[in-house]
Amino acid sequence: MGIFTEQEQELIANAISEAEKATSGEIRIAVDKHCEGDAFEKATSYFSKLGMEKTSKHNGVLIYLAYVDHKFAIIGDSGINKVVPPDFWETTKVAMKAHFSGGNLVQGIIAGIVLAGEKLASFFPFQGGDINELPNEIIFMDQYKAVKP
Repeated sequence: MGIFTEQEQELIANAISEAEKATSGEIRIAVDKHCEGDAFEKATSYFSKLGMEKTSKHNGVLIYLAYVDHKFAIIGDSGINKVVPPDFWETTKVAMKAHFSGGNLVQGIIAGIVLAGEKLASFFPFQGGDINELPNEIIFMDQYKAVKP
């Protein structure tokens, strides 16, 4: 069995679905066992690898987690970065870290998703006709295979 049970994966995917009901933003979770170097740099490379910059409003968010190395990062697309303050994700990271420190990995991820959704909704509210542009399931990067067009 991997780091998450099927039920935990479903809880996380459902949290993303719920968060995205209030925003046109797209939230994804990418998971690795290990992260050599800086988690933000790794998240940045995965953001591109996962095609997250292709959302119509450039308002995708990637929460990246390397669970063995206890590292994580949150990265937003250019549409978000143009309108939010530099410390926009700090409260989200603090809330997630509090859960992680207590050994609650799933609750930490869900807290991050909920807060990301709330924050995105204030800048990118849900609009009629919005569609889910990216899948809500966790991406396990050691198993990820990019789909060629």
